[in-house]
Amino acid sequence: YRNFGTKLWNAARFAQMNECAVWDEYDPRSPEQTVNKWIVGETAKAAAAVTRELEARRFNEAAGALYRFVWNVYCDWYLEFIKPLLNGEDEAAKTETRRTAAWVLDQILILLHPFMPFITEELWTRLGEFGAKRRGMLIVEAWPDLSADLIDADAEAEIEWMVRLIEETRSTRSELNVPAGAKIPLLLIGADDATQSRLERYQDLIDRMARLEYSTSADAAPKGSVTFVLDGSTVALPLEGVVDLPAESARLAKEIGKLEGEIGKMDAKLGNASFVEKAPEEVVDELRERRADAAASAAKLKHALEQIKGVG
Repeated sequence: YRNFGTKLWNAARFAQMNECAVWDEYDPRSPEQTVNKWIVGETAKAAAAVTRELEARRFNEAAGALYRFVWNVYCDWYLEFIKPLLNGEDEAAKTETRRTAAWVLDQILILLHPFMPFITEELWTRLGEFGAKRRGMLIVEAWPDLSADLIDADAEAEIEWMVRLIEETRSTRSELNVPAGAKIPLLLIGADDATQSRLERYQDLIDRMARLEYSTSADAAPKGSVTFVLDGSTVALPLEGVVDLPAESARLAKEIGKLEGEIGKMDAKLGNASFVEKAPEEVVDELRERRADAAASAAKLKHALEQIKGVG
């Protein structure tokens, strides 16, 4: 969890550097920016999940839910999404975003305090040096009781669509060995008006976070494109001239063969009743985990190979 502590500390530094100060009169129902409505809803869901697990004495599950929210949702997505707003010229949007980011970070510190009392207390004090004066130490703060009506279904659908588009694009790039520095186009094929509008609204964010040359709508996928389907629309990534597809196909087939050989050996061991009975339990468990990891890797490579075979 050392890396998690560093991640949390860096999130607090980001908030300070961008003047995300606590404001006593902040109302979590007040945001107008879609991304701020979304993070408020995600905070309400996370608080409910952590509270539920703690009350059931499932401490590991509570810590896991909080870990995923802080690392994946707040740090990896929200803080990246709000950079254009914080650097933009719309002062109202900038103020709203600063206050929302600070409010969510406060909720995070309160929820984390039972698990990480020292670092959260320190950050609580440091963040309180700006904006509204703290009423006291973090340990005496009231536990978050956030209403489910803070979850905005429209904002959730919109941001989750963007997250899935970026994740799938990144995954495809990684699986097909697209060079990290290569910027490629993204084409949305057969999208309805609402989906096209989403792409237009978040085009700059999507292009930056998925390392795209540009993204736009089109009637058909160009030759040499790999595709995937997202909510009924086809997403095309033209790779002709970017990736040597025959060579990549051969590489993937070789890697798949290697993994399948390893899986076969592990299956033979796990299918040997004498080995399973006599070997230490932790050895058998480790082998099963390695087998599951190898199978997952092989499935991803097979998916990538199928994408190449489907290139038009």
